[in-house]
Amino acid sequence: MNKYSQTLINNASKLDALTDACGEITKLANIIVDEHSRTATISLLKKISESVNNSKNKNEIKRIAQIVNVSLIEFYGYYTIQEMCKQTTESNEDTRTLQELLNELNTLVGLETVKAKVNDLIAYQKVQKLRRENNLHSSKNTLHLAFTGNPGTGKTTVARIVGRIYKQIGLLSKGHFIEVSRTDLIAGYQGQTALKVKKVIEKAKGGVLFIDEAYSITENDHSDSYGRECLTELTKALEDYRDDLVVIVAGYTEPMEDFFKSNPGLKSRFNTFIEFPDYTAEQLEKILLSLCQKNDYVLDNNVLAVIRKFFEESVSKKDKNFSNGRLVRNIYDDLVMNHARRVVSIENPTKEDLSKIIKSDFDEIKLIN
Repeated sequence: MNKYSQTLINNASKLDALTDACGEITKLANIIVDEHSRTATISLLKKISESVNNSKNKNEIKRIAQIVNVSLIEFYGYYTIQEMCKQTTESNEDTRTLQELLNELNTLVGLETVKAKVNDLIAYQKVQKLRRENNLHSSKNTLHLAFTGNPGTGKTTVARIVGRIYKQIGLLSKGHFIEVSRTDLIAGYQGQTALKVKKVIEKAKGGVLFIDEAYSITENDHSDSYGRECLTELTKALEDYRDDLVVIVAGYTEPMEDFFKSNPGLKSRFNTFIEFPDYTAEQLEKILLSLCQKNDYVLDNNVLAVIRKFFEESVSKKDKNFSNGRLVRNIYDDLVMNHARRVVSIENPTKEDLSKIIKSDFDEIKLIN
């Protein structure tokens, strides 16, 4: 839930309490956040107007009512901008060829077993489609996938590529990518979740619906009924739209096993399960070098040796903060920032100054962390 949604609900709850509205104002705010309902919005505006214009109300009630009004405007402003951005993103159709997309997949660092399985899957689906076109028997296996593994192992990246490849070989009509989490699927009131899931499915049809940390749908004991409602609707959609929708669920390995046990019909809707292994120290180094090369930075030999040792220690310890590729991205961002802080004070920096990252740039990261 974004901060504008949360602020609207929080302020509506305050007004609710001050006016003894018995939860009605809070309920309207939740419906607005979940469904962007015109009816609920008009009803809330009436409540705000009544609170402000009622001469019997105290100044505190009127003040909070005005704050709710501002929160409502900010929420819809944020929502409108988000929708504009989504439309712009979705309208920019990927024009790359199938071979270019396969090259992108196959040049990803590491993930050898993942790439092999995805390539086999693509070959299988491509041949099944050709068999259908030639009136030969073909399997009706679903396209839905389950990705398991730790954070930062490339699950989202691979999911995006798979969607675009499926579009290129004619399995999906659009190939667009929509990523959602628990808050995008589960509503605040009983009966609303199914509607929310249907809206998400409608947007995703023709492309890929990626549900990260899918087990969060069912792991909250206090909202188990909402989770069941969500899974019932989702399981139905997996079957109803199997010809033009790919649902990819992802998350840690063990919780994902529990997730599939939570609904008897869920696991049968997924034919392919792919485990994403952690990166090795060498692979983390290769990812960092690739980022630097892509952005015209060069790592000095001294700093490279120190970073290599840091990656080896990180992989060896693998504590709860270890985040695979995200660790590399954070290191890269910090290196670039520290390089900028250092170089900006150099008078007339050379091209080498502007591109070379040295040991002190990494030492600063360690001081910060």
